This record gives sequence, C-alpha cells and structure tokens, in this order.
Amino acid sequence: MTQATERVATSCPACSPDTAVVHEVLKPGSQATVRCSECSHVHKVKVEEPDMRERDVIVSQDGDSFSTTTEIPLGERLAVGEEFVLDTPEALLTVRITSLEVEGGRTDDATTEAIETVWTRVVGNVSVDITLNPADGGDETRGVELRVPGDYEFTVGEREDLGEESFTVKGIHLRPDATGYGFDRLDHEGDMAFAKDVNRVYADDESSSAWSVW
Repeated sequence: MTQATERVATSCPACSPDTAVVHEVLKPGSQATVRCSECSHVHKVKVEEPDMRERDVIVSQDGDSFSTTTEIPLGERLAVGEEFVLDTPEALLTVRITSLEVEGGRTDDATTEAIETVWTRVVGNVSVDITLNPADGGDETRGVELRVPGDYEFTVGEREDLGEESFTVKGIHLRPDATGYGFDRLDHEGDMAFAKDVNRVYADDESSSAWSVW
C-alpha cells in the first residue's frame, strides 16, 4: 500500500520504445515528467491515476488510539503485518496493519472493496518495556520504558546505553504481530529483533548507579 506514485513502468523512447521499464517520477500529474532507470532519459508520459476509495483507519500508539481516513487503490489487497505511511493532520506516521475489519468481522487479508476499517499501530517510533535484573544478583527487578525508532535493533548478549540506562539484553519477548522470527521469545546469543516487534526486553542492569536508591 502506497500513498503516492514514485515509480512507474512505461516505455522509454530513447532505449526501450517497445518494452516497459521502470521510471522515476520527477513531477507527478496526468502528464508526468519521468526519468528512465536504464538510460536516465527524461521525458513526459501519461500516467493513469488509480481509482481510489476512502477507508477508515484506527491508529494505536502507546496505549491510546484515534481514528482517521486514508485512500486505498481499488482492487488492492492488504494484509496484517504490512506497513505503510499514513498522512494524518498531525503528522506522517509509519503504521503496521494489525487487523482488517470487513462485513461480519475481522480478517487477516482483504481487498479494498471488502475493507471497512483498517486497524493499525504506529511503528515509526515506539515505546519498549524493559525489565531490568539487579546487577548484584538480587531478586527484585525494575521496569523502565524507553522510546526508540521502530527499526532500532535489540540483540541478545549486547550492551545497550540508552538515555540514563545501561543494560545487557538477556531475552526478548515479541509482539503477536511480529513476523519472520520463528519464535515468540528470543534468548540465544546474537538473536536480534527490531524495536517495533518487541513486547518486552529482559536485561541485566549495568547502570553504575543501579539500585543505589533501593
């Protein structure tokens, strides 16, 4: 799902008059200015604008949610786990689809025609819960919440220095909509997860001042 056409496939009068090749759109419009990715020739081409449909979108962020709308090309199929840029009055947000509401309930994938509401959560910048074990090996733990870019990497066995916190990652519990990992918990040295996929990080506190006030 895209918000704007950035590339089109069309013939190039300079190098490929009979076969469509990828072009970068330099100036959009019904008569768009494009540049051929094969030979860099710049020319104009008629671009057919897709038929769009407006759909409701529910956006979840840090426990809160709000509703907005977006336009989706007719015939496009959306699926849970896909990400797209959502243009809202407040800001441009990178969101991930968590559910698709259709007549009669919710589903994991559907076409524009069937979709009534797209449920999403923000993944551009996310809050990650960290459970810290005391450096002295005690039983008490403490929890902190850190805000990081969605593509920030947490790796089991690596030390993190974020803000006033320093800790070594021991385990990572993943969100239900995280894909591509094979497991819902990572605890082997070198296992990595992106912050947007993380439900909670378990770590050993390495802060020099850790537990000084407990």
